[in-house]
Amino acid sequence: MAEQTHVLFVEDDDVIREATQLALERDGFAVTAMPDGLSGLEAFRAKRPDIALLDVMVPGLDGVSLCRRIRDESTVPVIMLSARADSIDVVLGLEAGADDYVTKPFDGAVLVARIRAVLRRFGHAAGARGESGSAAVSGGVLTFGDLEVDTEGMEVRRAGQPVALTPTEMRLLLEFSAAPGTVLSRDKLLERVWDYGWGGDTRVVDVHVQRLRTKIGQDRIETVRGFGYKLKA
Repeated sequence: MAEQTHVLFVEDDDVIREATQLALERDGFAVTAMPDGLSGLEAFRAKRPDIALLDVMVPGLDGVSLCRRIRDESTVPVIMLSARADSIDVVLGLEAGADDYVTKPFDGAVLVARIRAVLRRFGHAAGARGESGSAAVSGGVLTFGDLEVDTEGMEVRRAGQPVALTPTEMRLLLEFSAAPGTVLSRDKLLERVWDYGWGGDTRVVDVHVQRLRTKIGQDRIETVRGFGYKLKA
């Protein structure tokens, strides 16, 4: 029997926490549910879950701060839960290192789909590579100025120094490096990197591109206004 995927779920609303935990468990996940950020951080360190599901507004240590603490220690995938789609907390959560977010109230099936999509990117579920239609990347090391992308070893170096990327950032860079000089739209990146078979919030792309720029060089990825982004060859 395959090992269960372990979800850390931090939510202070008792009804939402218990109902969501039951729904995730029915779908085959093992769930550790915590009511506040501090207990969530303790559970993360003790349990080392496969994915963290964090509500933005939790007491003690808010979800955004908790995400930063987790990201300081691990590249484990993080999904934020936000009560408002237009909230600045969405962007703050993504900037803190979250890989995706879901707006409350959410449909249980949608939440499970988003969790599984994130896990596929991180290799925790079957079909982690190629299933979403991502461009194939040949083996070897690709070089763009002082940037080196090892597509087999999944390593990146800038001016000879290793660059630490989260798996989502790595997937994003692989998409760019597979087609240098080609403009990739936000919708295409959502489909290929985030596995969105439906319309998604392009802020997810914009924030991750900005995070990637800070690591590989601000001028390495160019914004083409009205169209998307491209990697300078």
